[in-house]
Amino acid sequence: MATADNYQATNEDFKHLNDGLPADMTRLIAAGAFDDALRLIEAELDAGTRPELAACLRAERARILRTRRDFSVTREGIIAEIQKEWPEFGASKLDTLIDHGRIDWRYVDGEQRFLASCIDSLRNYPAEVPGLDRPPTDRAEQHAVIDQMRAQGFAERRIRMRLGVAAADAVEVSPQSKVRAWLPLPAGPQVADLRIIDSTPGICVAPEDAPQRTAYWEATGERDFFMELEYTVRAPYVDLWAENPVPAAADPRFAPAPAPCAADLAEDTPHVVFTPYLRALAQRLFRNIPEGDALGRARAAYNWVTNNVDYRFQPAYVLLDSIADSCAKSLRADCGVFALTFMALCRLGGVPARWQSGLYVAPDHVGPHDWAMFYIEGLGWLWADCSFGSSARREGNEARRRFYFGNLGPWRMPANSAFFAPLTPAVDVLRDDPFDNQTGEMIVDGVGLSRYETVETREATITEP
Repeated sequence: MATADNYQATNEDFKHLNDGLPADMTRLIAAGAFDDALRLIEAELDAGTRPELAACLRAERARILRTRRDFSVTREGIIAEIQKEWPEFGASKLDTLIDHGRIDWRYVDGEQRFLASCIDSLRNYPAEVPGLDRPPTDRAEQHAVIDQMRAQGFAERRIRMRLGVAAADAVEVSPQSKVRAWLPLPAGPQVADLRIIDSTPGICVAPEDAPQRTAYWEATGERDFFMELEYTVRAPYVDLWAENPVPAAADPRFAPAPAPCAADLAEDTPHVVFTPYLRALAQRLFRNIPEGDALGRARAAYNWVTNNVDYRFQPAYVLLDSIADSCAKSLRADCGVFALTFMALCRLGGVPARWQSGLYVAPDHVGPHDWAMFYIEGLGWLWADCSFGSSARREGNEARRRFYFGNLGPWRMPANSAFFAPLTPAVDVLRDDPFDNQTGEMIVDGVGLSRYETVETREATITEP
């Protein structure tokens, strides 16, 4: 007989999401009949008659529990929240937004439920939701940095940051509690001269080539971890729309990214999978572009993604299915979904592509962000920020859309060079985000804390060398 511990998913279990569940379980989950689905899943895990399905069963059980928690707002609740700013909003307008793919939702226990964050996502579309407040967007500093990069071939900044993660007040941390914590640490070909100025005692630093680089602590009774650091970030510029692009000048202070390898052209289960739909899309996009024209194929992938996919807040990635394929069908994405979709199309076109993520560190904002890298012979590794490119297209700025094919600004803290990679040391319980690490992770007495149980600190000062 299995125990409750045997039901607990591990990070590795999520590699098996595409294995698929028996049809009866799948139908119950789709209908939001979660109690019945959990009963069948746990009965199967108890019986152990299909051990090949055990990893997928555990992962899907964890997803059910998280869906219940994250998709917590009812139809009435989301309408009431929007009406605080737009009194005329009602059920018919909500249904129109749902039909147009502007709001994500799930059936939870037989009812349609929404993410609380979906309202902020709607602010990107004032023509469709005119009654919502939209904070003013000032692109002056962003445009000034782009102009600087075009004029001198690069932009460089020295960034000082304070990063922290703490257990929320509601989380019990006794003087005897065993606590482990991870925070993202700068790494990548854009980064040099990293210096840790101050930190919670006992800090351990992962190697520079760790795929999700972190600082790490083990402590007893500690609930708050921080570090202050400085690093230099360099953003080289290359015009990939020129007839003969000139590679950016190298700087010996910055180590180049490792050469392309087989993994940069391969599937990466469960979210970068070469499904029949993606193969057909790639065939259409690249049919008139020779196999040897890697730049042309990467440009076609970038154009398709940024011109066709719109931004929409996403749930936790553990709740998404086959991300690249789903995005190509739904035409909705957040920054990481944009990146994975671009990567999948590049790889299908024979263009090596990689993940990169960390923080967007601007003078007025520090927050999680994801983007992609791709490799062109003679030009080396380049960057693509399809999320920023799509935003530029929505705002009618074609020059800025083109800039983010090949380039990033210097307001970044890259930390991760791979999606769904282990931390250092590896986490032996389910992480809040097993796919990416941007805000940190904590484990208290063997239990991983969720985003609702931690408080993050992100502050930055940016100077120009």
